[in-house]
Amino acid sequence: MKHPIYINGFGSISALGHDQETILNNYQNDFAHFSKLELENTSVLGASLPIPSLEEIENLSKENTRYKDLDKSVLMAILTARKAISKLNFKPESTGVNIGSSRGATALFEHYHKDFLEGRKLSPLTSPTTTLGNISSWVAQDLGVDGPNISHSITCSTALHAMLNAKAWLQADMCDLFLVGGSEAPLTEFTIAQMQALKLYSKLDTEFPCESLKLDKLQNSLILGEGSATAVMSKSPENALAKIIGFGYATEQITHNISISPDAKCFQKSMKMALEEAGRSSVDAIVLHAPGTKKGDQAEVNAIQKTFETSPLLTTNKWKLGHTFGASGMLNIEMALLMLKTGEFFENPFYKQTKSNKPVESVLVNAVGFGGNAVSILLEKPKL
Repeated sequence: MKHPIYINGFGSISALGHDQETILNNYQNDFAHFSKLELENTSVLGASLPIPSLEEIENLSKENTRYKDLDKSVLMAILTARKAISKLNFKPESTGVNIGSSRGATALFEHYHKDFLEGRKLSPLTSPTTTLGNISSWVAQDLGVDGPNISHSITCSTALHAMLNAKAWLQADMCDLFLVGGSEAPLTEFTIAQMQALKLYSKLDTEFPCESLKLDKLQNSLILGEGSATAVMSKSPENALAKIIGFGYATEQITHNISISPDAKCFQKSMKMALEEAGRSSVDAIVLHAPGTKKGDQAEVNAIQKTFETSPLLTTNKWKLGHTFGASGMLNIEMALLMLKTGEFFENPFYKQTKSNKPVESVLVNAVGFGGNAVSILLEKPKL
């Protein structure tokens, strides 16, 4: 790697909470944060934000009159970006933002489209508040950032692709800091209906209805969740939460719009690339993408078995907080950061393995999205 890259700040909001103490406590228990959602035409499970987090969003929309017309995904991104950079000094002209989303302003778009179908007059803000670039733009406006402002969608690997992009800007000396992440508020009628049409959505009524990393499950068990997460990346080790020692990426040729190969060739390539850049052949743990689908979970495990001679400890968080689409990769990064901070391995209830007494000091994080695009990011505990 041309220059070492570090994560210097982090902020998130999800079903696990919005402050690090609460989130850590929720990772250390065995509770799945799903509840019944009563939508207009259906009743399904989802991972909603807890009341304190919803109150924080509501207060933000009252704080600035311009914010009251923004989608929930944008407000969540503003909050997590503030948290991520709150303890850091930054120069507006050399700070960049790349916070993307799989779906963008889902609730607001559906609201305006319903108005259109019912013949009501559209708000003049219909277009500017539903563009994908709306997320990063408002974060930059809120923080007063003057540097590059990028928004993209690479489905569920969006947030980790933002990290790849930030690496290039930082190593080219075109920025000092980069805020990266993803934000998603997909608990809407049409978005959930799309997942149900794919026959991916969980129909289970159990303690753990999202069976992420359960390899003998009998049906798909994906459940959607709301979430946003932002990391600050730089070349400075000051205030480092983790050192990024390996970046990997790959796109495989797919045979179906949502497929990857049975042994996830894209993950094999991305994991090997990250390991090669780091000069490693092993890691302590892997946070898998594992959305809770039969084929997706098994393919990723197959890829890991083909990549490592001895399998690292494997875990996930979607059984607990749901699939947050474009934010999911960065919420996986958060899980890895907390394991590095505590040295503790956070287990998945479905995938039993023998743990060692050795503290966790390196974690590989995976994400993949529709289109066969995979990213793997290798983190290690920073040396003090």
